[in-house]
Amino acid sequence: MCQPLIQKYNIPGPRYTSYPTVPYWEEATFSSNNWKKSVLESFEESNTSEGISLYIHLPYCESMCTFCGCNKRITKRHEVEEPYITSVLKEWQLYLDFLPERPRIKEIHLGGGTPTFFSPENLQELIKGILKSAKLAENYQFSFEGHPNNTTKEHLEALYQVGFRRVSYGVQDYDIKVQQAIHRIQPFEKVKQATEMAREIGYTSISHDIIFGLPFQSIEAVKNTILKTQELMPDRIAFYSYAHVPWIKGNGQRGYSEEHLPSAEIKRKQYQLGKELLEEIGYVEIGMDHFALKTDDLYQSLEAKQLHRNFMGYTASKTQLMIGLGVSSISDSWYGFAQNSKSIDEYQELVNNGELPVFRGHLLNDEDLIIRKHILNLMCHLQTNLSIKDNLFELPEILERLEEMEKDQLIEVLPASLQITEKGRPFVRNICMAFDLRLQRNKPETRLFSMTV
Repeated sequence: MCQPLIQKYNIPGPRYTSYPTVPYWEEATFSSNNWKKSVLESFEESNTSEGISLYIHLPYCESMCTFCGCNKRITKRHEVEEPYITSVLKEWQLYLDFLPERPRIKEIHLGGGTPTFFSPENLQELIKGILKSAKLAENYQFSFEGHPNNTTKEHLEALYQVGFRRVSYGVQDYDIKVQQAIHRIQPFEKVKQATEMAREIGYTSISHDIIFGLPFQSIEAVKNTILKTQELMPDRIAFYSYAHVPWIKGNGQRGYSEEHLPSAEIKRKQYQLGKELLEEIGYVEIGMDHFALKTDDLYQSLEAKQLHRNFMGYTASKTQLMIGLGVSSISDSWYGFAQNSKSIDEYQELVNNGELPVFRGHLLNDEDLIIRKHILNLMCHLQTNLSIKDNLFELPEILERLEEMEKDQLIEVLPASLQITEKGRPFVRNICMAFDLRLQRNKPETRLFSMTV
């Protein structure tokens, strides 16, 4: 990758798991009641035809991984499990109380934290509690994030029995110096054991997360991690850039200094080498930072132009309504977003009092919905239709912002469409920023986002 382009475009920018991005939500006009109306509208439009998705946040971890930007609570006290699951099921009931019919569940994803902090029995209790008041949509997909060090055969079997067929393991990097820096000692043998157990039980899609740009991480370390990954050939790989945002995430990301992080040039070389190696061994790049074998439904969804992106990242199928359950979870009705309280204690208190635990959100206006479509098209399909009659009055200004990128051959602008080139793939976030009208109108005075490279 050309160094001048890295220097030119390596700026803070959103990852666009939503539009508008969270810092630009209009929280003053948001309320629990208008959130309920938004959910109800979306549910009535889409439940019968496609079903809904659930994201369930399980926040507990036994130890702190210093690279992690997720909402978590560190504890070894496993007696917290049952009260937390009880709270999640109470929250789910609060939604059921105002929905007009039984929801059809298309997707469930368990994220964290560390979902496998919870016992197999408690995870089964959670899922059975969710499903007893719902129907299953056709071709439903259940997935969870597993920590290779503590994902047992019992965990895999228990979740398989209630419909899970996808598991994602956080690998990050196999270099011991990097593992020590991020406080995640995880031998290859543990990942191999967890991967093989899942396959033996019958999981049909196994994913590994690999991160580049970690402290003390060399280009050789990234190469060795991918070559080891080749021995296991997971169905999917998330190969993404470490987001260093200690000013947002607090002390968790201050276990090392910025001087220990690879430079932007090294990071881009890590990405380029990783991408080349992954493609050599049979993976296809999907959208931004994701790769899949051609046998995986994520690739098949890309080919069928059904790829979708939300707060869970890329998904092989779309539902209009995604309800987030648990502390800090974010819900998406397509017409609005809502985030739950980030405090476990406050979350549980609100739910126990019969209140939806949302504390902020945003209702999309007509312009937001138009821009959201364009950004989703760019993130999922690397192109967008410019001839849509969507009354995007700012289109000339957007195209003007893109002129430099067109000169640099990152995009190709046609009369009716915009296409991201192969050269432009690493800069997809920058390209989306040109469409981000809220960002352009109110550029932050302080740094809100991680660097795009």
